[in-house]
Amino acid sequence: MSITVGVDEVGRGAWAGPVVAAAVLLLNKVEGLKDSKKLSRSQRQYLSDIIKNNAIIGYGWIEAKEVDDIGLTAAVGRAIRLAVTQIKVPFDEIIIDGNFNYLIDDKRSRVVVRADSTVSEVSAASIVAKVARDNFMIKESIKFPEYQFDKHVGYGTALHAELLKLHGPSSIHRLSFKPLRGLYGLKNFLTAA
Repeated sequence: MSITVGVDEVGRGAWAGPVVAAAVLLLNKVEGLKDSKKLSRSQRQYLSDIIKNNAIIGYGWIEAKEVDDIGLTAAVGRAIRLAVTQIKVPFDEIIIDGNFNYLIDDKRSRVVVRADSTVSEVSAASIVAKVARDNFMIKESIKFPEYQFDKHVGYGTALHAELLKLHGPSSIHRLSFKPLRGLYGLKNFLTAA
């Protein structure tokens, strides 16, 4: 039986905060795994705790400024590479959710569309990455209460857009993202940055 490392990332489309990738090698079977987007926040937190007790996990964090500096595709690739390098035990294959292989130079890697719904290790990676990023953004809402990150965790919601119009971007906003550039009232903030 082959030993699989599942990889997924979260935060790709967010306007603020990091891109986070997780690589997961399950040591034991975990029941109830599925794509993190199909779970409630409390279900994700519950499963994340179980996964952490039954897996080897690597994380890759790329902060907003670095996303702006190197671009989203490179940032996702860097996060995935960082996550996989933290798996320090032998394994046979790497399955990455999606249709682009960020680890093309590693012969063990392959991509599977919707692997976060069909491959347990990738579902687990989807869950732990989402919980880690969401928890980070909730903590950031204490530092930046005016953006209410605890409500939208940095994604492009109507509330987030309104708060950006009122306050301009914070130090954890991705200034290179078109939605931020296009919001009324942000042009002056972006050209000054």
